[in-house]
Amino acid sequence: HRTMPLARPTRQIPEAAWTSGLREMTEPWKGAVGCLGVAIFFAMTIGIISWQALEQSPEEWVLRGRAGGVLWERRRGALLLRALPSGRTVAVIAVGGVPAAEPPPPRDHCWHDRGQFCYAWEEDAELRLSIEAPPAPATECYGVHWTPLRPDVMLKDCFSMANVSWYGGASIRAQHWPINNAESPAQPFVSGNFGKNPTGYGPVLERYFLGSTGVTVTVAPDVPLVLSLESDRHFCLQTPAESDAPLSLLLPQAPHASTRRNNPPCFFPPRRSPIWRYYGPASSAAKIKRGLRSLAKKLKRHHLQEGVLALGERSTAILAAADHVPSERRKRHDTSRAWDPSLIEPLRLSITLSPYTSIASPLFLRWLRDGQAASYCLSLQPRFGDCSVPLLTTWKGRLCARLNVTSEPALNWYLARAQRLQQALGATYVIFEGAEGNVFLERAVPPPAELTGDRYTTVLAAALAALGNATIISAGAGSSHLPFFVQMSQLHSDWSHAGLKGLIPSVLHYSLLGYNFFIPDAVGGSLAGDTPGDPELYVRWLQIVTFLPVMAFSTPPWLCCDAWVLNLTRQYIQRHRDFTVPLILKYSEEWLRSGYPIFRPAWWLSPTDPTAFTVEDEFLIGDEVLIAPITEKGQTWRDIYLPGEGHLWMDTNTARVFDGGTVLRNYSASLAEVPVFVK
Repeated sequence: HRTMPLARPTRQIPEAAWTSGLREMTEPWKGAVGCLGVAIFFAMTIGIISWQALEQSPEEWVLRGRAGGVLWERRRGALLLRALPSGRTVAVIAVGGVPAAEPPPPRDHCWHDRGQFCYAWEEDAELRLSIEAPPAPATECYGVHWTPLRPDVMLKDCFSMANVSWYGGASIRAQHWPINNAESPAQPFVSGNFGKNPTGYGPVLERYFLGSTGVTVTVAPDVPLVLSLESDRHFCLQTPAESDAPLSLLLPQAPHASTRRNNPPCFFPPRRSPIWRYYGPASSAAKIKRGLRSLAKKLKRHHLQEGVLALGERSTAILAAADHVPSERRKRHDTSRAWDPSLIEPLRLSITLSPYTSIASPLFLRWLRDGQAASYCLSLQPRFGDCSVPLLTTWKGRLCARLNVTSEPALNWYLARAQRLQQALGATYVIFEGAEGNVFLERAVPPPAELTGDRYTTVLAAALAALGNATIISAGAGSSHLPFFVQMSQLHSDWSHAGLKGLIPSVLHYSLLGYNFFIPDAVGGSLAGDTPGDPELYVRWLQIVTFLPVMAFSTPPWLCCDAWVLNLTRQYIQRHRDFTVPLILKYSEEWLRSGYPIFRPAWWLSPTDPTAFTVEDEFLIGDEVLIAPITEKGQTWRDIYLPGEGHLWMDTNTARVFDGGTVLRNYSASLAEVPVFVK
């Protein structure tokens, strides 16, 4: 049985009557109907826009984890990393190289995988966000993987500095802590020498950035990378213009700021301090020997007879000139005039080498004659033919070729030569300069695949580790786990961030990146500054390096200053041996176990106090000693931040005790004192 609907009259207006009525409408009526239509259309448009504004949030979740997630912010075209359940934004990443205003729509190319989000800007780039395996407990890690779809697309991620302090990355000429106050144009993220390029990046860098919100940023080692720093705004990571390689980042997020953990060395570098750099006569081997003996006698006369006499590269080459003589002729040479290291005892000797060879040297000419230059030196591969040409560059004002670290015979020869010279001269330590930089990029030549970025530094450092822990190297890139000291860059003899003020930020920078065993620049600075021979600068510099792994001098205290500075130098050298060295040994053991740095910033004990994030003139040794020296010219007081709320700190000079988490205003410190607090 089916029920039929009831029929109802439609009362439809006949078409003829409707059209005839329109014809009969007057002109005013026609205008009124038209205006009504426009008004209805305008109202509908406003309604749709209002609905979109109300219904569509300016932020859209694109990937969610357990402790946080990633959102897309439409207004700025930025990725937001947000912590849960607090909802606090811990990183803002402005996206460059793609249409920033275009938001990722609901369509997700990886919708079937809840651990990924994929989106493509047509003909520009592809973005893949993913939840990665966490590097440590209580940590969540997000991968950001960009792939350009055209060669001219430069992908860029800019990390905001608003309400976030950032650390790590590259060393710069005037080092700051944090890097928020630093400025650098976009340039390849490659280690460099400030002597060659003062505006470039320094000899120690890692693809690792740490934010005060607990976020770290790491970049895949095989990605060609360009870094720029814009003071108080952001730092940007991008791919080079000519590169079609992807840009891959990892964003680990932890409850508190973490540090870089490396596989520590299986044994420690040797402890021998201070280092006295030799800058005496160096025109002949005889003058160098006399100069070394003279310096040793003066040190002994001033009761400073322990430590190391360090020869520069030129003096080493002159003293070891016999090394270029063939072995059968060397045996017939008069050995009575050979260098005798016992003449400077109890001082030890260090020599200096580099991977550069002058094109005017007999060694390079022999390589050319024997057809070995392409094997022993970095070379350019010609487009036509099979004859390689050595790649020439400048080193200390000379035109040189650089050691080919991709050649096993060349590396073996270099290591054997270093060992032979060390043994022949009776040197305890060998310093290797010039390990930093990429000479292909310096010459605007595309490097071979095996030497992109900082692979030269990494390969050379790994090879030098075979020489043992009596090695000192001038650069670090992916080599903080190797057992040698790193020589810090030279600083200006002044009070600026390129001089004394940059010393503590450099200490914190090196240690955060895993380079805990370093040799700071010589007391007073090595580069000419505004105040040469300033006793106050010399003393304030001395007070800082007393609490670092090694003390180094280029100007002896009796040449720069009065007798009281000489006496103070003796006291601080003794304090370094009695107080600092045992502390470094203690926290070296902790570094082996946990990977925590030996030299720590104030925020290490106050990870949530914004005041601690910008303290750049203090440092901790472990968790128990705070060093707060004077770094301002003419001052005998300073403000001191004592970290760690709930802790107590005792001034070792006065035995006064203060609460942690507080600031001591106008705290007194005479020229002969350095404020040191023990927890």
